[in-house]
Amino acid sequence: MLRIDKLTKRFGEKIAVDSATLDIDKPCMIGIIGRSGAGKSTLLRMLNRLEDASGGRILFDGREVTGLKGRDRRAWQSDCAMIFQQFNLVPRMDVVSNVLHGTLNRRNAMATLFNLYPMDDIHKAIDILDRLGIAEHAAKRAEALSGGQQQRVAIARALMQDPKIILADEPIASLDPMNAQTVMEALRRIHEEDGRTVIANLHTLDTARRYCDRVVGMRDGRIVFDGLPEQLTTGVAREIYGAGEEFSEAATSTEIETLEKTDARRAAIPAE
Repeated sequence: MLRIDKLTKRFGEKIAVDSATLDIDKPCMIGIIGRSGAGKSTLLRMLNRLEDASGGRILFDGREVTGLKGRDRRAWQSDCAMIFQQFNLVPRMDVVSNVLHGTLNRRNAMATLFNLYPMDDIHKAIDILDRLGIAEHAAKRAEALSGGQQQRVAIARALMQDPKIILADEPIASLDPMNAQTVMEALRRIHEEDGRTVIANLHTLDTARRYCDRVVGMRDGRIVFDGLPEQLTTGVAREIYGAGEEFSEAATSTEIETLEKTDARRAAIPAE
């Protein structure tokens, strides 16, 4: 379904993504892990065509999308929706209007200028918000919501595009553990119930193991691991992150239970 073939991105002398190759032959949920600067965000931005590749190809259902321009490129960005770490909402605009922005690629300029939406689209937006558990906030300004709620609004906006693929760039990096779990559970349900492929950049191994069918590890722009969650051992993680024996998964955990146990252990250590 989706093939990434030797995809490369250079910024001057720096190679951000180095000949990345992945084959995704059926809808699944994939977690991409690696330290900051490993090339994860650049890879997703190339997939969404926010960045042009320096080399290699992206193919979807046999069609090359690497060189799409204009209307074809915008159509691909609707099929391959992007969710960002910082939500990218319009803070002073109400929630339902933010969700309706997911239809901008298929609306004419006049309708966009006067903020006019078909009633069917408004009903669809509210239904999506209801599915994500935040329909009661539809009339509120986006800035009045918590971070986790805003991220669910961003997910709803992506779903308004009716995409085949959802790309999530560090969707829980700025969230507390409770909201992080809520957002990841929402993305997992979207994959399972809708049959959409979800590709998410993640910092934490426990999140990748719990929610993803497949885990990809990147280091220095290259894909150095591609396997099942249970194959992501501590030893493999050390290789991906370039870490030694001091590497601790607990330090990066987003699981509430793990954090509580870690806090309890710290509390039990007497102060010097």
